[in-house]
Amino acid sequence: MDETQTSGDEDLFPAHSSVHQKRSEAEFSCVSVKSDASMDPPMKFKSGDTRPDLSSVHQKRSEAEFSCVSVKSDASMDPPMKFKSGDTQPDLRPARTTPSAPLLSDVLREHRSKLRAAESSVHQKRPEAESSCVSMKSDASMIQPIIFNSGDTRPDLSRKFLNTFRSNLLKKFACLYEGTATQRNPTLLNEIYTELYITESESGEISYEHEVRQIETQSRRAATEDTAIKCSDIFRPLPGQDKAIRTVLTKGVAGIGKTVSVQKFILDWAEGKENQDVQLIFPLPFREINLMKNKTLSLSDLLHVFFPETKEIEISSDEYKVLFIFDGLDECRLSLDFKSKVKLCNISETASVDVLLMNLIEGNLLPSALIWITSRPAAADLVPSECVHRVTEVRGFNEPQKEEYFRKRISKKRLAKKIIRHLKSSRSLYIMCHIPVFCWISATVLEKMLSQAESGEIPKTLTQMYTRFLILQTNIKRKKDYEKNVTDEDMILKLGKVAFQQLVKGNLIFYEEDLRECDIDVTEASVYSGLCTQIFREELGLYQGKVFCFVHLSIQEHLAALYVHLSCTINNINVFDQTKKRLLPFNQKKYNSLSELHQRALKEALMSKNGHLDLFLRFLLGLSLKSNQTLLRKLLTQTGSCSYNKGETVQSIKQKIRENNSPEKSINLFHCLNELGDDTLMQEIQEYLKSGEIRETNLSSSQWSALVYVLLTSEQKMDVFDLKQFIGAQHTADEVLQNLLPVVKESRSVRLSGCMVTEEGCGYLSSALSSNPSHLRELDLSYNHPGDSCVKILSEKLEDPNCSLDKLNVDHGGESRITAGLKKWVCSLTLDPNTANTELSLSEENRKVTRVEKKQPYPDHPDRFDRMPQVLCRESVCGLFYWEIEWSGGDGVCISVSYKSISRKRGYECVFGRNDQSWSLICFPSRYSFRHNNIETDLHVNPISKRIGVFVDHSAGTLSYYSVSHTMSLIHTVQTTFTQPLYPGFGVNIRSSVKLC
Repeated sequence: MDETQTSGDEDLFPAHSSVHQKRSEAEFSCVSVKSDASMDPPMKFKSGDTRPDLSSVHQKRSEAEFSCVSVKSDASMDPPMKFKSGDTQPDLRPARTTPSAPLLSDVLREHRSKLRAAESSVHQKRPEAESSCVSMKSDASMIQPIIFNSGDTRPDLSRKFLNTFRSNLLKKFACLYEGTATQRNPTLLNEIYTELYITESESGEISYEHEVRQIETQSRRAATEDTAIKCSDIFRPLPGQDKAIRTVLTKGVAGIGKTVSVQKFILDWAEGKENQDVQLIFPLPFREINLMKNKTLSLSDLLHVFFPETKEIEISSDEYKVLFIFDGLDECRLSLDFKSKVKLCNISETASVDVLLMNLIEGNLLPSALIWITSRPAAADLVPSECVHRVTEVRGFNEPQKEEYFRKRISKKRLAKKIIRHLKSSRSLYIMCHIPVFCWISATVLEKMLSQAESGEIPKTLTQMYTRFLILQTNIKRKKDYEKNVTDEDMILKLGKVAFQQLVKGNLIFYEEDLRECDIDVTEASVYSGLCTQIFREELGLYQGKVFCFVHLSIQEHLAALYVHLSCTINNINVFDQTKKRLLPFNQKKYNSLSELHQRALKEALMSKNGHLDLFLRFLLGLSLKSNQTLLRKLLTQTGSCSYNKGETVQSIKQKIRENNSPEKSINLFHCLNELGDDTLMQEIQEYLKSGEIRETNLSSSQWSALVYVLLTSEQKMDVFDLKQFIGAQHTADEVLQNLLPVVKESRSVRLSGCMVTEEGCGYLSSALSSNPSHLRELDLSYNHPGDSCVKILSEKLEDPNCSLDKLNVDHGGESRITAGLKKWVCSLTLDPNTANTELSLSEENRKVTRVEKKQPYPDHPDRFDRMPQVLCRESVCGLFYWEIEWSGGDGVCISVSYKSISRKRGYECVFGRNDQSWSLICFPSRYSFRHNNIETDLHVNPISKRIGVFVDHSAGTLSYYSVSHTMSLIHTVQTTFTQPLYPGFGVNIRSSVKLC
């Protein structure tokens, strides 16, 4: 939303002027769409004229009927008429550029005097009229469109009006005010604008998660499968979509770029670049409309208030193609009750502002007008889905766009690269760079620090970044002499109090009465907004009414945390008690340690259903570190002190991780540990992942949570999730699915083939699809036994319009069919005598190998293993293959696959599994182990089977070993990339043998 002030009209409602005076008796009916009367007769044209020949301007009507068309009817989607010879078919879809499209010149008078005469006729007294189209009485009549007689040419006034209208929008939207509208050096939007990543979204389920959680979720999703929509194409159907789009709802978290997208759309239109078939654009931000919530007026009057120049014209549904933009639905303080039976059909009928807006959105008023609504996700369902024809989502910056922003924002190329490199080094910071506002904050801080204009530690955590930003803004204030009477402590504590009180209430936008509740005088608020214009913003709306907000929710949360921290360290006050019980200062509980406050804050954050205190908690804990305390001393003369044991807080958080069943809350607790500088749990898990021991380690609940955190915060996009990487002796498929469900939710493709997923595990998958319908696209459940009921549930998801599951593979389901399914890929193998070591004896038509003491008289051959008792098969496997072997002996065998390029003439380098050319399952009478690239991992699997099945999916990079008896169970699986054909091979110890089955 634009931060420039909107001037009000000093003479807005003098008894609604003479517009709403009495009129002639006429009864207007609300005609059903099924009746003939609801279809207006076609326009009549005189010979050689392409414009409608209507009667005189605003003449009186008697006994005329007007239809109120339902938004569900075809007629409610009609575009404005285009008067081309012989063509009466409307075309709603916007054209990219239509310079010759009729603008206001086609509907305005040639002379200003005629227009004024037309306008004055509106204000003449008329006898009373009653319309049955609304359930309330209206003083306004149906106003005819402006009319031209045959032979009229385009009047110069129309172009003059349009130029004035566009010029006013250009003045308002040409600049990007990153702090406040009163800055002396605003940035031209076209110079810094970076295209945002906007996609078509499912309406689906509304997310009430903290928006930082949603940003973290988006950062993990690969963007390759989503079709990006340019801001200027918001009303244009995608290829293959033929539906007309009247109303667009655009979702996005705070600061993600919704308002800037609106600003860019309007700017491109005003400059004549895009959407020139739209004749008028009316931006009506909710934060300004809120100031009129107690007013009763008509839609025509509302437009006159916001756009005084429109008093010279009248708008009707058949005159112009107009676009209304309602920015910030989440900021709406009107009562939008779409179940209301109050229907308005005439833009001159008066009603409350909320009723006007609802009828406009529903299509009762101006049914051919385009509507664009923006909202944060949690408020997106305030508008019924049947009123919305397209839902889009602003995801902020994708990876290339992040870097593009910093290169545009920072003029020095080397400095821009340095900033990008630093942000990439901190995962928590780089994730937040999906939010354009955070990019601006980071650029503001790092440009100063990395250019050596400031000294000190470069911010690596969110708390450090936001504290540095606050210091920079306060330093700007100190340069202003006229504000020396306001101390930094007073300013920060009062702003912090506002931030905390409004955060608890869930408000991002607040008004004068909200400030008075926090003991801030409105005149003081103006001073504060002058001190820190880029933190606390004051905007002038209608009637000079003031709207206040913080530049971004995260800034509000940081200031709220700072206020809570300082209240404890300076005054020993717990503000949570103050908020809950409204206690007077002398009754507030005194806290002797910061640890106690942290315990209370931790409890409050975990109790929150939507996580609205998650980021606040991170900031509060981060502020307790000595490094941040040092920063605060640059900001405040006193920061207070009290006893604090960081280890106590860390242990409390880890205990909550063990107790907590919510993966989302656990992830935030790990972020809290990161702010405190404790990464012990993460280091444990990362070591398990690096060594491959994760499958064989019995993980605690804390370690499972740590694993989720590590996977979700890794730089690798959550595109494909392969369960086999985590299944082992200690973890069944169902257990892994249960514990890694948040990871499954974030993945686009989930591979579970041959993992022995049961009906229980299938239930977890169904949960993932239900709670996160827009992410999971492909699900491979082949070679499992999920049960018929679960297969039915999952199959139904394919037909669910709110679920984006595109591909479901349940082939070869059921335990009995798993064996048959694998045997479908059975191959016939024989041992290659030219590769056999001389201590190996081949028999049974080269299908059995035995270790013997007497060397065999094999001839020399370049393929033979000279020193190691090993042999390869003749046949290679380079597709889907399955084979089984039986082994015997007390010293064990190696069941392997190898590239043909493996060394044959050396020592231990040739052993299967001791190089990067081969993979080997080692079978002993009491245990299994797996070896590759000289790394051996014990596999704690019981019982030990003498019959082993081997399955290779070469293209998928999968190698799996199974224990075979009357059923099959997975011993171990490997996920890698095979670059050459594989050859089955065997290593045989003394008194042991292997037989191909």
